[in-house]
Amino acid sequence: MSRPRQQINLGLSACLCVSLSAVAAEGPTVHVYNWYDYIGPNTLHDFKRDTGISPVYDTFDSAEVLEGKLLTSRSGYDVVVASNFSLPTLIKAGALAPLPHAQMPDYKNMDADLLAKLANNDPGNQYAVPYLWGTNGIGYNIDKVRTALGDKAPVDSWELVFNEANLAKLGQCGVAMLDSPSEMLPVALHYLGLPPNSTNPEDYKKAEALLLKLRPHIAYFNSSKFISDLANGNICVAVGWSGAMLEAKTNAEQANNGVKIAYSLPKEGAPVWFDTLVLLKDAPHPEQGLAFIDYLMRPEVIAPVSDHLNYPNGNRSATPLVAEATRNNPAVYPSAQALATLFTLQPLPPATERVRTRIWSKVKNGQ
Repeated sequence: MSRPRQQINLGLSACLCVSLSAVAAEGPTVHVYNWYDYIGPNTLHDFKRDTGISPVYDTFDSAEVLEGKLLTSRSGYDVVVASNFSLPTLIKAGALAPLPHAQMPDYKNMDADLLAKLANNDPGNQYAVPYLWGTNGIGYNIDKVRTALGDKAPVDSWELVFNEANLAKLGQCGVAMLDSPSEMLPVALHYLGLPPNSTNPEDYKKAEALLLKLRPHIAYFNSSKFISDLANGNICVAVGWSGAMLEAKTNAEQANNGVKIAYSLPKEGAPVWFDTLVLLKDAPHPEQGLAFIDYLMRPEVIAPVSDHLNYPNGNRSATPLVAEATRNNPAVYPSAQALATLFTLQPLPPATERVRTRIWSKVKNGQ
């Protein structure tokens, strides 16, 4: 899965990486590989202060880049933030070390319900612990959607974007979707009442027909541009990640531009994804790697990360420490009822992946 993160402080993150690398030789180090701008502003500094271990911190911007780095060579990293979708591939390749839960005092803080969902990709929860997680849903401009569809617009349903009559009207104010067949095709299948992780070619023909019918009303497929366009009022609807939609909402509020953004988790169910902390099998500093993972499982450490990034964490004990406005926001922390409707995405056989890639190319080109 390619899931770009908040990009506002990317320059600051780059500077931080350089400064941390410069001091790494002074003592014990841990080499970390994470999505860009996907950690708290003080987390790395505080880790060094509290443990005496210097984090050498590098970033990537897609799961494909991560997998390429880990599967083709000795990366030199200790700890990596990997999506649940990547875990089966990495486990099968022997790239990950089993986590010794008995040596991780803060593992007890992990949410049992989330661990159960994560076990779909990491059987027995042997290799990964939840870091942050989120959902895929619909971000929308409240006023423009109301103007296009009226007060009864189905903003709580996939009908908003997969019903052609609705999408044709919304297309007048701009609709964007993720450029990700591994995320969009499962949602289309789910909307059609088909298994989101289907391996049946006939199911994909139905999803292809649906998306080709909708294609004339979709402005573009992109996995980052929609954030600024939604915040600026250049589009009125986007299908994407919960935290990205909340970033657009925050940016619009800070700009005081009159754009009002909301995020909807469709009532029919939606994908839930987990970004996890894993220790590499060939980690050069495994003890420091475990220390870093356990540090991020401390409630008082991970709560400010959730506040900063608008993504929930996998730590049950941290929830009371998360800012009230964040933890009580159902767009960040879905209700138990909503959680029951969520589904995880699975890696599919190569033949099915080729089908998805071919369909996606046709949909993007409108052919």
